Amino acid sequence: MKRHVFVLDTPLIATTMILAGCQGAEETKSREAMSTMDVREEAPMAEMAASEPMSADAVAGPNVRVSAAPGVAFNYRYAFRVPDAKIAAVQEEHAAACETLGLSRCRITGMRYSLIDEDEVNASLAFKLDPSIARKFGKDAIASVEKAKGILVDSQIQGVDVGSGISASQRRSSDLQAELTRIEARLKAGGMGDRERTELQEQAQRIREQLDGERDTRRSGEEQLATTPMEFSYSGGEGIPGFGSGNPFAGAWETAIASFVTMASFLLLLIGGGLPWVLLGALVLWLLRSPLGAGLRRWWGKNTPLNDAPVKE
Repeated sequence: MKRHVFVLDTPLIATTMILAGCQGAEETKSREAMSTMDVREEAPMAEMAASEPMSADAVAGPNVRVSAAPGVAFNYRYAFRVPDAKIAAVQEEHAAACETLGLSRCRITGMRYSLIDEDEVNASLAFKLDPSIARKFGKDAIASVEKAKGILVDSQIQGVDVGSGISASQRRSSDLQAELTRIEARLKAGGMGDRERTELQEQAQRIREQLDGERDTRRSGEEQLATTPMEFSYSGGEGIPGFGSGNPFAGAWETAIASFVTMASFLLLLIGGGLPWVLLGALVLWLLRSPLGAGLRRWWGKNTPLNDAPVKE
């Protein structure tokens, strides 16, 4: 009768248990990070729903509540139309609101202010926000624009499913770690040639590099979940409720001015083209009526062949 004897490698078992524990701790940490994002994003939405109802005639855009989704990183973009003279003040107010929150909750990552013509302005402002306050920060920014007689013309909220990528990376790391453990155990067992040992060592090194890449991928995803990008863009112009996004009175006035300028340009063109001929005609008429012109006419009348006496036959 054959007996099967199983020999347990105590160091190998200990190493495997430690690696499994580290992997489990990493997965738990990532799950806690994603679940924390969900809870923090949901609370401000409930508060805003109760404290900031939207009126029926509001022009602040749709009051769409972005549902908190596990592992989803959001990106906010708002476009405002503000009177050109007030863009600088509104932009400064938004920047000051971010600075008031502190660097841990809001950071300004970019700013632009461009004076295109004498009275035409384009500007932008970019932030990195704590996800728990991102939506409320955007709502407050819209309110400050409305106080400056501006309007919201475009609003975009885009979500990226980062959590699925983190979970997939964790699964890949688990498989790679198992393969690395197997290779390291084979190397410790010995009894192999130099060529086989070299190949196993190269495989182990490649797996370690892949594990480092997966860790970098997860860190990048966790950073995306930890901060929310938000961008404001400002363009000049005025709007009046009930007339869409433009000001019909300002448009009519601008059209009248343009028409007047066109008429004046046409008249000046006529004057510029006809004035030399008018001056020439006036000069000729003056010469004819002057004493010099009268003497010239008398001399012409005496010396013209038509005034000669007819020849008698």
